[in-house]
Amino acid sequence: MRAVVQRVEDCSVTVEGRVTGRIDRGLLVYLGVGQGDGQEDLAYVADKVSHLRIFPDAQGKMNLSVADLGLSILVVSQFTLYGDARNGRRPSYSSAAEPQKARELYLRLIQELRSRGFTVGEGEFAASMEVSYRNIGPITILLDSRKLL
Repeated sequence: MRAVVQRVEDCSVTVEGRVTGRIDRGLLVYLGVGQGDGQEDLAYVADKVSHLRIFPDAQGKMNLSVADLGLSILVVSQFTLYGDARNGRRPSYSSAAEPQKARELYLRLIQELRSRGFTVGEGEFAASMEVSYRNIGPITILLDSRKLL
């Protein structure tokens, strides 16, 4: 499972003119689900997103997480995180999970984060979305549950 995590001042997702998710200060998480991903991958990403210390403390040091500050999270599905552009000019997405499995894990991540007490906004799975945000820092972190070493 791959995630691009961005520290944002505000963020929203719109599908066909309809806002599907909106948060104020917190994290924007683009989530890609790969073939073979399961509960362990989901637990890894949920834990990292919840406790990633990328918000400043009183001294300005990045030492606080969304959990520490009670902030929100917006999760957007993005299979293109599994795009492989090493050969040719058109990326291959053969490492991405099948849509049914990806949707299941995407929704389970949202549910897991909500069960941890977070307010979670969401995109719309498999839709063409417009994502608007202000990345503060900018701070952008890449997570990959398969690259633990």
